[in-house]
Order: sequence, then structure tokens, then C-alpha cells
Amino acid sequence: MSYAAPSTLVPPAPPSGAPRLRLPKLCAAVQGATPAELFERAGDALNDVKFIELRLDALANPAAALPPLKAFLAQRREVTAIATCRRKPFGGNFTGSLNSELDLLLKAAEAGCRIVDLEVESAEQATRPQLARFRAALHAAGAALLVSFHDFTRTKGLDQAASRIEAFQPDFVKVVSTARTLADNLAVLRLIEDRSLSAHVVGIAMGEEGLVSRVLGPRAGAAFTFASSGDGPGLETAPGQVSARTLLDLYRVDQLDQATRIFGVAGNPIAHSLSPLMHAAAFRRENVNAVLLPLKVKALADLLTLVRELPVSGVAVTMPLKREVLPHLANMDPLTARIGACNTLRTGADGKLYGFNTDVAGVVRPLEKRLKLQGARILVLGAGGAGRAAVFGLVERGAEVFVVNRTHQTAVALARKAHAKVLKQELLAKSRFDAIVNTTPCGMAGFKTAMPIKENELNAGVVFDMVYNPLETPLLKLARERGLAVIGGLEMFIQQGARQFEIWTGKPAPESEMFRVVELALRRRG
Repeated sequence: MSYAAPSTLVPPAPPSGAPRLRLPKLCAAVQGATPAELFERAGDALNDVKFIELRLDALANPAAALPPLKAFLAQRREVTAIATCRRKPFGGNFTGSLNSELDLLLKAAEAGCRIVDLEVESAEQATRPQLARFRAALHAAGAALLVSFHDFTRTKGLDQAASRIEAFQPDFVKVVSTARTLADNLAVLRLIEDRSLSAHVVGIAMGEEGLVSRVLGPRAGAAFTFASSGDGPGLETAPGQVSARTLLDLYRVDQLDQATRIFGVAGNPIAHSLSPLMHAAAFRRENVNAVLLPLKVKALADLLTLVRELPVSGVAVTMPLKREVLPHLANMDPLTARIGACNTLRTGADGKLYGFNTDVAGVVRPLEKRLKLQGARILVLGAGGAGRAAVFGLVERGAEVFVVNRTHQTAVALARKAHAKVLKQELLAKSRFDAIVNTTPCGMAGFKTAMPIKENELNAGVVFDMVYNPLETPLLKLARERGLAVIGGLEMFIQQGARQFEIWTGKPAPESEMFRVVELALRRRG
């Protein structure tokens, strides 16, 4: 099933008396410890969106925010605001009574908020006449009623939750769950698709695994989705929220449509992957209607379910998925089969998965620009996943490859399988190579292990370090000081990503643009 809203979708008519609202697809949720902080952050959020949610329940005294709220919105007629004052028993911070909540929300509507969010538990506690008066007063003030359900532990019973809400005939139905798996996104998207023809629906799965629902909800027919007002501490109002700027720039949430192809990068951890940024730049430059999402995967079966049912057009996979996925492939390129690792999946027209290994291109392409690989003597440090790709790829190009690994027997096994040679660490100082390739994580940010090779062992014309964060690793710094040519890991990252782009789209990759945006991001990270 493809979760894309039909292009002919007609929004459901609003309930009698409800205001007609033309809403953007993205709402930035804003909270602050004081009214001054709340409206300062709200002002900042308006640099990215003109649709905001004001979390009044985050304030010690929400009533104190009503006068500045009125002034804030009076000066910004183009802004649409949601007022939320969720009570503490139902996941918010407001400690007042039901009557106090209803009174605050109504006054927020009278101050200019066009939507108010009432949790379904409060709606169920209110008497029918009380709720009818509240709704009528909201409509008289030009505001719509949104009734919401939140499950902070799991994704289950979403249809029942939506039915609980619809019993109160609100203008908007909001169902929020917590994603524990990627497949939980499918349940949320299915709810949106099923209900959006008869109601204005908002559906989100919280948590890192739920990003898919945040990005693709509007594409499935949701009235809008939520983001945080920025990336700083204290700005996230729910687990898994990402900033409005990220949703707009990186995931193009306001531009996704039925024709948008969905790709992913899968692993755990995955939140800080630069693959979405790299591929977003490539898609944009080459006018490809596609988006790549980070997919937090705890089990391969979960990923395969998402790929099959969403569907997903292709996935970049990290360890240990590179080996686990092999039995599930309909076919793979010969090099992938020999290496025993696949880092790139493509979904064929038949719905089956096809596997490739672009890590090889990430090693071979940068080296080919500097030296002739046929007959070159190349030392590979490490025999893990990246090491295997380097050894097999370089041997295939005709290089004489030597493997050194901390566990010597692992190096022996790899060398035997790849038709390479093995070398003991103590012989390095007496050996000469055309290039040295580090495939170990030594030098990586946060990795405290010493360099994989000593200064007197750097006997090569070129030193290639696959670590790309930091950009200047200790190994590269030492090699530069000795006057050696160097290749940074960023080039490897870009080259393997460029090959992925070519496999997925059939178009040449804009390598320079991909390099530019990733390098800039790494420099900003410091």
C-alpha cells in the first residue's frame, strides 16, 4: 500500500459553525518557561513557518500569557496559532481543573488563536452541555476545536482512539502514539489515509523511530504535521521532534506528493547520519523528486516490513545489517556476493530487493584519481566491514594488497578469501607501499584508541583515512607533516553515496555539491 494522498482529495467540510481555515502543512510547537521566553521563541519560529502551537501548559501561570498573546497575534495577522494547555494527568504540565483549562483555551481563542487543542480525556470528563457551550463559544470567536489523544508508551488501538475523538464532533482529530518500531509508522499512516476523507486528521508517532510519520503524514492526507521551533535544548515539545527548518530543508515536507520516491538510511544509531543531507543535496541539484529518511532499526524484519509496505525505493544500510540482509535479496552484484556485505538496497519494479556494495567505490574511486591501481602495493589497516570492501575492491582492480589487523587470524582469513596477502604489524617499518588505507575507527570523534600505525611505519606515497569525522584525523595530520599525499574519509563517504545515487536514480551524481554540503556540516559540528 502506498501512503500518498490522492491528488484529487477534497478536504472534508468543516462542522457547522466552524471557521474555514487554510493551513500550511507544518506547525512549529513552541514552549517557554516564561511568557517572555515563549513569545521570543515564537517570534524566532516565524522565520521558518507562519503556523505555530503555543504550549501554555509549560508556563507556571498560563493566564499571565493571555495579554501578550493578544498583542503578539494582533501584530501578526498572517500567523495561525494553536493554543494548548494540556493537564498534567494527560501528559501536559497544567495543574488546574477542567473548568480552568476550558476557560484558558477560550480566552486564548478570543486573544486570536485560530485552533485550540483539548485532550480527549478532558472532553470525556466534560458534560455534553458544557462541551457544546465551549465549542459554540470557540466558533463564535473564530476558532476551531481540535481534540487530541496521546499514548506515551506505544502504538496500538489508533482506530479506537480516533473514534473516541470523533464522538465529540471536533473540527480536527489528532491521534499521537509512540513508535517502538518502524512498522508503527505504517499504522499511523494507515489511520491518516483511512480517516482523512471524512475528517481533518493529524497523526504522528513520537520517538526517533516515528520520524517517518512526521515527514510523510501530510503526504498521506494529514491536515498538518508538527516540528520543534529550533534545534536548541528545551525547544523539543515531544520526543522525536525535529526542527521546522530541518523538515522544510532536509525533508521537503511541504513539497512531497504522490510521485515522491522514498529512500532511507538504516542503522542504530542513525540520528546523526549525514546521508540524508548528502542525498537531499543531490536530489535537489538533479531535480529528482525524492526524499531520504534516517531509519532507526533494531531488527531487520522491521526494516523489511517498512520497505515492503510503504513502499521504500532504496535503502543505505550500515552494520550489522550489511550481512543480515543478504538472504533476503533476490539478486546481488558479484562483488557484494564475494565480500559478503551489502550496503545498498534497491527495490525493483517487481517489488523484490536487489543488493549492491558501494563501499568499494568509496575506496577505489579516490585512489584511482591519485595512482594506477594495477600492480600498486597497498596496505589495508583493519579487516572489518570497511576493510573487507577495501581489500576485495582493490584486489579486483589488480592491486597487490596487504592486510594488517589487530587480530592477526582475522586478517589471514580475509586475505585468503580475497586473494590478498597478510602482514604482521612488526614488519610494517621495513615495508614500502604506494598507499596506506586505514579502515579502522581509530581517530574517529569520541574514539579514544591510539593511531593504527606508528610514524616510522608511514612508508607510502598516499595515506587514505576512511574516518571523516573529524575532517582532519590524527593520522592525516601526521601524514601531512611528513609531506605525504592524503585522502580524507569524506571523499570515501561522498564516493560511496554518489554510487548509491546512480544506482537509485540512473543519473550521474553531483559529487561536488554532495561534497560541499557535507563538508560544511562537518565544519559546523566542529
